[in-house]
Amino acid sequence: MFSESLGIRNKNDVVVRWSNQSKPSLGGVSFYITFLFTAIFYSMVFTKEPSIFSNPKFIGLFIAGSLAFAMGLADDAYNTRPLFKLFIQILCGVVVAFFGSIINITYNYWIDSAITVLWVIIIMNSLNMLDNMDGITGTVVVSILTLCLCSTIWIISPFNLPRAIFIIACIGSVIGFLKMNIHPSKLFMGDAGSQFIGLYVAFFSIDNILNVNESFGAPAWTGILVCLVAFTPAAADTLTVVINRLRKGQSPMVGGKDHTTHHLVYAGMNDKQVWYVFLLISTLSFVFGLIMVYLVSQGNNLAIIPFILFFIITFGLLYRLTQKYAHKEK
Repeated sequence: MFSESLGIRNKNDVVVRWSNQSKPSLGGVSFYITFLFTAIFYSMVFTKEPSIFSNPKFIGLFIAGSLAFAMGLADDAYNTRPLFKLFIQILCGVVVAFFGSIINITYNYWIDSAITVLWVIIIMNSLNMLDNMDGITGTVVVSILTLCLCSTIWIISPFNLPRAIFIIACIGSVIGFLKMNIHPSKLFMGDAGSQFIGLYVAFFSIDNILNVNESFGAPAWTGILVCLVAFTPAAADTLTVVINRLRKGQSPMVGGKDHTTHHLVYAGMNDKQVWYVFLLISTLSFVFGLIMVYLVSQGNNLAIIPFILFFIITFGLLYRLTQKYAHKEK
């Protein structure tokens, strides 16, 4: 029954899941409730400002976010089929693009819309995959959204105030969740959390990171480089897992204990130390991403290129680790 299975993870999947204990996975519920209360709060307090529901991009966020949350909630309760999850993720991407949040790379509407849909799918799956050990995904999300917030402050647009408020609210809810999720965790975010927060991060990263170049008249590649550095922890882990599983003839979408986080444990660290490693990587991603946004705002576009070495070095070290301790995979 739904009421019996909702919120309990790792009950019969210890082969795939890292934790061997069943714990409530209700973190995602708190994220979504915070999102709803933030919308109500903004509407009640900023009565002189235009309604957020008159902004097409926010409508897209609300619809897509609700779809992502509902799909994740269903998966937490019923363990839905991968194709169903993919269908909803595609639908979320289509909704985001349809309501105007589009990654402008080629400036061809249909091509850029397709890229946007792909981006939403990648981020929703990447953060879902990264949610494999206590505190990791929440920490990475805080670093990315904090960069989005700083970028929002630099960019002047009519939607800046609600954007800042919604980002701050989400950061607050994730930090509150991390108090219960850092090892030893008492609570998981579940798919309801990872899918919703993945959509949330994908949405805000479009205008505040990927399209940051447009606000300063910079070329499109600058936004892409900033984004790659900002997403280093998630990108390095996802890329490593995908490469390793494809090399083994396995599906990248099937869970397993072969993530970079797991291999840090195989190398001798405990769960808390692994969190410290990803906290460091996330902090550096934020700092370097912030410097890159500043350089782009000042017109120093070429100066951001060396920062890509951070992603390359991080990915290289983590990938090498998975090769060195591959024999210890459980």
